[in-house]
Amino acid sequence: MLCHCRPVADKTDEVKLVPPYMAQLLLVVTLTSIFHLLSSMPATAQPPWKKHIIKRPALGMINSAVTDDFDRDGHMDVLTSYDGEVVLLKGPDWKPHPVHTFDPKNSRNKPRGACIHSCLLDVDGDGDQDFCGSNNTVFWLECPDDPFSGKPWTYRVVDDEILGTHCLITGDVDRDGTLDLIANSGRAENATAFPDSLTWLEVPEDPHDAKQWSRHVFAERDAPGGSHYTGFGDVNGDSRPDIACAAKGGENFPGGQWFAWWEQPADPTGVWEKHLLASDEPGATNILPADLNGDDHVDYFATRGHGQGVLWFKGPDFAQIEIDPDIESPHCLVLADFDGDGDLDGATCSKDPGGETAWYENDGKADFQKHVIGTDQGSYDIRAVDMDADSDLDLLIAGHTSNNIVWFENPVKP
Repeated sequence: MLCHCRPVADKTDEVKLVPPYMAQLLLVVTLTSIFHLLSSMPATAQPPWKKHIIKRPALGMINSAVTDDFDRDGHMDVLTSYDGEVVLLKGPDWKPHPVHTFDPKNSRNKPRGACIHSCLLDVDGDGDQDFCGSNNTVFWLECPDDPFSGKPWTYRVVDDEILGTHCLITGDVDRDGTLDLIANSGRAENATAFPDSLTWLEVPEDPHDAKQWSRHVFAERDAPGGSHYTGFGDVNGDSRPDIACAAKGGENFPGGQWFAWWEQPADPTGVWEKHLLASDEPGATNILPADLNGDDHVDYFATRGHGQGVLWFKGPDFAQIEIDPDIESPHCLVLADFDGDGDLDGATCSKDPGGETAWYENDGKADFQKHVIGTDQGSYDIRAVDMDADSDLDLLIAGHTSNNIVWFENPVKP
């Protein structure tokens, strides 16, 4: 039997001879081991997102925060509410400037220490952003010419009859070229004349003198069970924007645990048709429309903020697909292109102080990869904002029971 082996040079340099079939076997074993090692390693680590503190813990909850460069000095400012006041935090040092103190005399409804939600809207058309908040009453604060003058911003009522307004967003509902407010009225029948309903509120011709805005109830008693956040956009391609919502449900909120959208009729002041996307969804809170997989159909990205899980509904049939079934209490949600690749990613943060902050990288076909960017941070509100003027989108977070405001710096460099 011939053995094709390398001869030994001398006795002091003796080498063990390996038959050819043994060498092949060793090669296969080595390659297999390398493959298993590589497959067990995590994907290429993302650069860390740096956490910046804007407001250290207040005495009470901070549920919502919005941003704008109010004084046009090139730095983003943050407008929020906590400890009985609406406060403008001037960037980049975040010095607090109170602009309103909540007072029971302002409305028929006793205010809490902070708004549950808020948004910005140029209500009076003067070119600056006014503050719209929900604190048992939906109200707006008029931004003055000098927002940091130290003088209070003027408070006016938007609507003090709808109650349980957990979400305020803007959108041109009636397509007249001006933005409207979209607000839910989530309280029960014994608390409001508009129980379990969804509304859109039209800015009056003279918002300075109007006692209340024009209210349009488009989902009358049709959104039970603790309605939370709404999403705005044309879903069925008829050029009329539709509105989606979610309701958490639970023992104290019967009829909830659903995701749904309402189809706008030809007359936006009429009753809209409800389309149920999913029921038996404990803790449902957020739902936002977008074409997530590039097939020219609108999908929905959603979270169960009083339960667990991030998911999406694939249009046009809205098949339900889980993205991250394990994340706890993802109470807030935003869609934005965080990595600059041209498609929309998602981001959320758990509502409780021990929770995690994460963004979900979209590959363009709605296959999402989770990236945890922070822990031990709670949130009721999350916004995608370029906080540091470096042309990428960062995350602004109002801390809810963390009682703080922070922002996470996006490491992606354009």
